[in-house]
Amino acid sequence: MSSFNTTALLVMDLQNGIVSRFADQVAVLEPFRKAVEAARQHNIQVIYVRVAFREGYPEISPNNKSFSAHAGSGGMSESDGATQIHVSVQPRPGEPLVTKRRVSAFSGSDLEVLLRGRQIDTLILSGISTSGVVLSTLREAADKDFRLTVLSDACLDMDPEVHRVLAEKVFPRQAEVLTVDAWINALRNS
Repeated sequence: MSSFNTTALLVMDLQNGIVSRFADQVAVLEPFRKAVEAARQHNIQVIYVRVAFREGYPEISPNNKSFSAHAGSGGMSESDGATQIHVSVQPRPGEPLVTKRRVSAFSGSDLEVLLRGRQIDTLILSGISTSGVVLSTLREAADKDFRLTVLSDACLDMDPEVHRVLAEKVFPRQAEVLTVDAWINALRNS
């Protein structure tokens, strides 16, 4: 079996407040669970990423259209239930939880320091949403010269057409795009 010491699976924004948008479609979370289990079986580091803010939201500028609504409505502080990782993919001891303050997993977080410290150069991306955290993280990670794979069925978006266009036309320019099952088969064959 190959060593995957320099690979990490990023499980991004699978937190209660975001997963709840897909609450009527519990089956859509199965690919995430399968990806996490496969990573663990192959000793691939699993890193969880969430978006959350300090109490009082001092990180949110009123100029930020996406996040300024959260400052007014609340519910997105680090201790709120909405920012906790969904029970279907709970982290195990030793699996880091990175808190970011913007859309990209790198923005306002210590993710890059963590990856450098562990000499990780290959990222497997999963998350909600495809047009949010996955797109932003992919672009930034590509600029930072990481090798990238996107797990197409372990990414969700409220707009299926946007998901399709990103997965089929945009992401392949900078990453390998695989289903979770295809990725697991590749792990078994390496």
